[in-house]
Amino acid sequence: MSLPPGFLEELRDRASLSQVVGRKVIWDTRKSNQGKGDMWAPCPFHQEKSASFHVDDRKGFYYCFGCHAKGDAISFVRETENVSFMEAVEIIAREVGMPVPKQDPRAQAKADKRTQLAEVMEQAVQWFRLQLRTGAAGAAREYLTKRGLSEQAQAHWEIGFAPDSWQGLWDALKGKGVADELILGAGLAKPSSKGGRPYDTFRGRIMFPIRDARGRAIAFGGRAMDPEDKAKYLNSPETELFDKGRSLYNVKDARAAAGRGQPLIVAEGYMDVIALHGAGFEGAVAPLGTAITENQLQMLWRIAPEPIITLDGDVAGQRAALRLIDLALPLLEAGQSLRFAVMPEGQDPDDLLRAQGAGALQKLLDSALPMVRLLWQRETEGKVFDSPERKAALDKSLREKIKLIRDPSIRSHYGQEIKDLRWELFRPQKPRAEFRPVGGRGPSKGGKGGKPAWGGPQAPLASTKASALVAMGDDQVGIYLREAVILVALCNCPTLVETFETGLEAMPCADPDHAQLRDLLLRYGHAGAEVLNEQISYSLGWEALENMKAQRHVAITPCIRKPGDVDMTRMTVAEELAKLDAARGLNEEIAEAVEDLSGPADEGVTWRLSEAARAADMASRSTQEESGEFDLGDNGMTMSREERSALDALLGTIRYDKSKGRE
Repeated sequence: MSLPPGFLEELRDRASLSQVVGRKVIWDTRKSNQGKGDMWAPCPFHQEKSASFHVDDRKGFYYCFGCHAKGDAISFVRETENVSFMEAVEIIAREVGMPVPKQDPRAQAKADKRTQLAEVMEQAVQWFRLQLRTGAAGAAREYLTKRGLSEQAQAHWEIGFAPDSWQGLWDALKGKGVADELILGAGLAKPSSKGGRPYDTFRGRIMFPIRDARGRAIAFGGRAMDPEDKAKYLNSPETELFDKGRSLYNVKDARAAAGRGQPLIVAEGYMDVIALHGAGFEGAVAPLGTAITENQLQMLWRIAPEPIITLDGDVAGQRAALRLIDLALPLLEAGQSLRFAVMPEGQDPDDLLRAQGAGALQKLLDSALPMVRLLWQRETEGKVFDSPERKAALDKSLREKIKLIRDPSIRSHYGQEIKDLRWELFRPQKPRAEFRPVGGRGPSKGGKGGKPAWGGPQAPLASTKASALVAMGDDQVGIYLREAVILVALCNCPTLVETFETGLEAMPCADPDHAQLRDLLLRYGHAGAEVLNEQISYSLGWEALENMKAQRHVAITPCIRKPGDVDMTRMTVAEELAKLDAARGLNEEIAEAVEDLSGPADEGVTWRLSEAARAADMASRSTQEESGEFDLGDNGMTMSREERSALDALLGTIRYDKSKGRE
């Protein structure tokens, strides 16, 4: 509609913004200065305790420093009342006594018809309420009483009854002179396909009026009294007044309750909303028999930034909520999301309230899951991720969902949260058996003085007595240093953490600092070097990583001497992980053989250790003089001189036992 020049300016001048806003907020008297038109209050558009919503009455504008909502009196009425621009103009003009200029004939005729339809709907509301008091509604009253609805509650919700007759409402409205096209246009009757009189849409049902944000009756929901009826609940057909996908049951009262700080709760049906309201949860709404639509989501977010979706504890209820996630992901904005309260299995909010009371429901609301957690639960619940392929499938599915989020900041935070949840699911676990390095201490088999026959720990050299590595056995030093090289290299190049994620997860890390650094890499490596270093410094102290880098074997590694070379780092980490993996396999084989020596030595034990010795012989042909290590051929493993000596001593003991006839 085109309004005459100057009309809106005059309307804004005559309407006091503080009076318009004052119907929805409670002013903070300490911050507000009414004489200057400088008013402050908690924002009606998002839940908060502080007064960050500012109204400048002289300029006629409002602004929220929390959610950044802004506008004038017309936009405020549009947002809070969920009405169109012209409807907001009419509301304000009516309050200040200004006549709204006539619209063009077609628009005026449409508006007039909507007004007439709303009046017919009000007449229907009153007629249905009267029918609830008749003898024909005895079963309906008994049902409502059984569901815990007192007469006061029935009056508040304007519950009525449609008798099981074909033209009961039709005849009543016709008797008041209502035109056929208005009864049909309001969806209260349907034309006969057989050429007879139109018949009532609702018959033999308990009636729930559906009102819009302005409080106008726009539709009905009817619950069948006949258990054999195909449709347990039936809504009005869509009309000029009623668009099912743009309407919510109890939206007007819920908006007011949310403005008072109550949570906005989305339930499945009328009875849930009525039960929630009766228990003190007045900010409850329900979609009208269908899955929540995009328009309904936007309505919910205009009322509260984080509506709580209550999920019935059945499969259908949970599937509906999971579909809602896919709808909501592209629409997310900063401070605008959903939370989910999962009801006990087989129960809806009404069932829970009647069984356990408001306290039980409040606990569920307080522990409502953020949407990212429900997304994770949907993708992981009941599934087993015991192979790289299954883990990769999970990663792919989650990436596809996160890509739906348009807001880059929210998309980034979802990625971080999913990364944390994935780390919790796949974080490295303690090895099943105690790790026994090659040449480690084990059960004595006859050495003098109770010492192991295959040798014991060597005394540290004088030059190494001050080293932090002295505390462990010489045989463990090689493994310790390999782990240090891997961890330091990845700290210098955290972009490779994802590449080696599986290898890192499987790395046992007997040293507590190594284990903690490994976990930090897995959890924060993807976030970049700055975030990773902050977490390392916070968790281990700034000196921990520097001390690890200062160890000679680590410091001379080429990719650590020249940090930033991604290709060299990738090759080094891959090689060191492979050697560690192979070393663990050899250690386990020898450890098992050693355990078998608690009984008579047999050919299997001898063969297994001979194979280890053969590997050691291969190592001796490629001695690394500087480090004192041997390369174990194709296995890519190394064995220290001490480990080789221990293995030779063990084989000698077995051969001696066999020569004495003990095999």
